[in-house]
Amino acid sequence: MIGRYIDDFTVGETFTTRAGTLDEATIIAFAQDYDPQQIHTDPVYAAEQGPFGRVIASGFQTLAFSFRLYLDLGHFVGTGLAGPGMDEVRWLKPVFAGDALTSRMTVLEARPSQSKPDRGFLRLGIEVRNQNDETVATYQSMTMLKRRP
Repeated sequence: MIGRYIDDFTVGETFTTRAGTLDEATIIAFAQDYDPQQIHTDPVYAAEQGPFGRVIASGFQTLAFSFRLYLDLGHFVGTGLAGPGMDEVRWLKPVFAGDALTSRMTVLEARPSQSKPDRGFLRLGIEVRNQNDETVATYQSMTMLKRRP
């Protein structure tokens, strides 16, 4: 399977991923490695002293997981080159174990590179929603893709 080239994307086009969930063990394991704060790693602390009453996923994990859901659509298979950046990251609501998350991507920009004609840049606006249709995070992601040969 080959993904989509930068030439295949249209500004305003949207994609919605399947739903995916994180369990508490996965949340804790990620946080122990990358965001070792007690609201992410210690269920007793989170329940008794944390602001949300239980362990929540790290915002960094929420971003990575939501982008993984998008990658599963296959759009970048064989065409993705690099991800030069993210902007406007916002964590709006906590993500709990068992929440069913979906990612909705909107193409904000799809343009050829001015200096390298074999590639271009795709800027996506991403909304991450839970099973209650609440937005839990938003961000913009820039990806470098091959141009159609």
